[in-house]
Amino acid sequence: MIEIKHVSKVYPGNKKAVDDISVTINDGEIVGFIGPNGAGKTTTIKMITGVLNPNEGQILINGIDIVKEPLKAKMEFGLVPDQADIFLRLKGIEYLNFIADMYEIDGSLRKQRIAQLAQAFEMSAALNDKILSYSHGMRQKIVIMGVLICDPRVWILDEPMTGLDPQSSFRLKEKMREHASRGNTVFFSTHVLEVAEKLCDKVAIINHGRIVFFGTLEELKAMHPNCTTLEELFLEVVEHA
Repeated sequence: MIEIKHVSKVYPGNKKAVDDISVTINDGEIVGFIGPNGAGKTTTIKMITGVLNPNEGQILINGIDIVKEPLKAKMEFGLVPDQADIFLRLKGIEYLNFIADMYEIDGSLRKQRIAQLAQAFEMSAALNDKILSYSHGMRQKIVIMGVLICDPRVWILDEPMTGLDPQSSFRLKEKMREHASRGNTVFFSTHVLEVAEKLCDKVAIINHGRIVFFGTLEELKAMHPNCTTLEELFLEVVEHA
């Protein structure tokens, strides 16, 4: 569960990037986080994951305050950031073992998961190469694998499908559904509204730093009966927010 309570973030120059937002993502839910460029999505994710501290409000990960107990809270979630260019001088297998060490994953279990995920994402032949040599899509896949190997209860994914080939995108969506079906939490941002429409239990729409809608697609469609797709609904909500 992720609880965001009256959270605001102000950057220098009195620029309010996030303005008093409150959202609760429950166990067993996949929630899509959508909004225009510059709406506050990445700032919100950085606050949820402890990269930035909010100026106001509170964020709880499975009941643990990310500001007051950051290390304990971070053990509850896995993050796919918006940029996959990290730890480039490590080999793929070194990166996966490094992440597994931080989450204290047992040696035999991690070996089994690495083998399964490397096959699923077609990365077996690349694990002994440096991440620096990977394509953008391969870098995205190794970061995703790092989260899946550790299997924390909460997944926080910032544009996770960016750069993925169709097969890997399909595999990730399968994993997201499986994770939520086991009573866990998936929170992900995306610009691909068709993905959100097919995958999400709920969507949160942010615009100019404020949550302008949070709920199910059925609730959103009931508010705008003339719209038939999430794309149309999104444009309607954002234009009239």
